[in-house]
Amino acid sequence: MGHGGDVIAELTTDHQEVEEFFGKIQALPSGDERRKKYAEQAVIELVRHSVAEEAYLYPAVREFLPDGDAVADKEIEDHAKAERIMKELEGVDADDSRFDRLVDDLMKEIRAHVRDEEGHLFPRLRTAASAEELAKLGDKVRQAKKTAPTRPHPSAPDTPPANKLLAPGAGMVDRLRDALTGRGKD
Repeated sequence: MGHGGDVIAELTTDHQEVEEFFGKIQALPSGDERRKKYAEQAVIELVRHSVAEEAYLYPAVREFLPDGDAVADKEIEDHAKAERIMKELEGVDADDSRFDRLVDDLMKEIRAHVRDEEGHLFPRLRTAASAEELAKLGDKVRQAKKTAPTRPHPSAPDTPPANKLLAPGAGMVDRLRDALTGRGKD
């Protein structure tokens, strides 16, 4: 969840971790209950990651890139699509016929988003912001992930300041629910 380094290194490592969960899901046969466990772990990481990006990365994108508002708005829209899929996936068991379709949709959405961020957004941000600014953003993102929700909340605000105010409370409730149900544990 917290890897160290600047914001780009932090978020890129998150991307790699989620891709590992996707690989584990794809390696198992359809209907295998372990696919649901891996999907839940991927969702936990994706939600934390998204909340941190919306709280700190996208405001920085708005500040540092000349077309930052349009870029950040597109990224937030991508998050909203993925979050709707994750919310629907939350109530579906691995042996449900909808599970494979939803997981495939989620993987397609996330992989496209990652390609866009790593191929376009991150290089532009690295050029526009100083190493010190990127390091500070990395620290803020790591802190945000510690208190972020672990479940999708599609109707929650996704821009500051409301998202920064509400996310820790939702995160606390989500982590309590996860502890009580064992969600996200091996």
